[in-house]
Amino acid sequence: TGFDSDNSSGEFSEANHKVPEMLDLDPHQSNRTGKHNGETEIQENGIKRHRTSLPAPMFSRSDFSVWSILKKCIGLELSKITMPIVFNEPLSFLQRITEYMEHIYLINKACSHADPLERMQAVAAFAVSAVASQWERTGKPFNPLLGETYELTREDLGFRFISEQVSHHPPISAFYSEGLNKDFVFHGSIYPKLKFWGKSIEAEPRGTITLELLKHNEAYTWTNPTCCVHNVIIGKLWLEQYGVVEIVNHSTGDKCVLNFKPCGLFGKELHRVEGYIQDKHKKKLCVIYGKWTECLWCTDPTTYETYKKSEKRGSEQKKKSVSEEDIKSENDEADDMPEVQDTVQFIPGSKLLWRINCRPPNSSQMYNFTSFAVSLNELESGMEAILAPTDCRLRPDIRNMENGNMDLASKEKERLEEKQRAARKERAKDEVEWHTRWFHLCTNPYTGTPDWLYSGGYFDRNFSDCPDIY
Repeated sequence: TGFDSDNSSGEFSEANHKVPEMLDLDPHQSNRTGKHNGETEIQENGIKRHRTSLPAPMFSRSDFSVWSILKKCIGLELSKITMPIVFNEPLSFLQRITEYMEHIYLINKACSHADPLERMQAVAAFAVSAVASQWERTGKPFNPLLGETYELTREDLGFRFISEQVSHHPPISAFYSEGLNKDFVFHGSIYPKLKFWGKSIEAEPRGTITLELLKHNEAYTWTNPTCCVHNVIIGKLWLEQYGVVEIVNHSTGDKCVLNFKPCGLFGKELHRVEGYIQDKHKKKLCVIYGKWTECLWCTDPTTYETYKKSEKRGSEQKKKSVSEEDIKSENDEADDMPEVQDTVQFIPGSKLLWRINCRPPNSSQMYNFTSFAVSLNELESGMEAILAPTDCRLRPDIRNMENGNMDLASKEKERLEEKQRAARKERAKDEVEWHTRWFHLCTNPYTGTPDWLYSGGYFDRNFSDCPDIY
């Protein structure tokens, strides 16, 4: 896609609202110098390029017994259990949410299409891509502290993002993102329910995700699939997503139904996604298939049914990897996609909707982070003066873990958790209610369900009344 984080030209400047009218989606022509129109563009904190690796490699978990901790948690909600830092990755859950934006080019593509069916296809691909970064990510993100925030402005990608931990029990994270060209708004509130079932940990998704395409006056809503981590006691950890995701276009009545298939007994369905787009009269307009770890394709229902019937009749259909020539012939936009070996059985005549980003070569030593994820916690000189004092980048436990200082990270984690408990007791003693700073609880205007919506004002950077949580 050309969106590797080291190609960034810097964050959005409040003093300069100029944004390129067209985002360059070509990886071979992307700006690698941090310059626009012959001038070096420096963001508020002075960063010209984003980092491409973490300060210290990932530590080994082989010396720790997962079972000694988890055997006491069977059937319990894990959000209420204090977990050792050895199970974590050096990111807050608020930063993990921000990884939805890694494939923002799909939102840009949806905004550019005149055909509502093509817009829904791009939105469906975006919804699937949002969970793709979790592939092989078996580390647990840090639980955000109440009042914790995270901001990210990527002028090169054309968006800015703000999130806040609005509730501790139950844990609820609210986020809001907008296009710098004022072409979209993306927001939601997430409160996953984690449970341990003996051999696996399951994260049941709760909360609504909303994408508004302002130019087309359209709003889409959906909920993420269930995520499950297997072999937490013995064996190699692996992750799967399963469940039905329904994406609704509240303006046209179109709906996309995606079935994230469970692995099954012999693993035949592992990572597979199949579904369809239908209009308001429930007529199928196209079929979508692929894997959330690899790629997503679409074809017309007749072609799909014909292909499936030929399979059932015993026709020999060989799985093949789609070469660069095949992709070009089926989809003119495939030049923007990285070269990844497919295991998806390709149906002739299909159109490529999305393909996963190639990860950096040292990803396995960096908690299996993508290039985008590697950049999320970087803290350069001068950023403290710009960020809210509650920003994740300022958390000492995450910072020390990222730097490889595990002992100090563990002590800081315990200190922050104790400070949070003491603050909660003090509020209870004085009968003072907690007030969120950047989001408020109300009703989602499209689904009618409770939702946390952005109150505005964060980028005015008046942080005088932010709580002291670190």
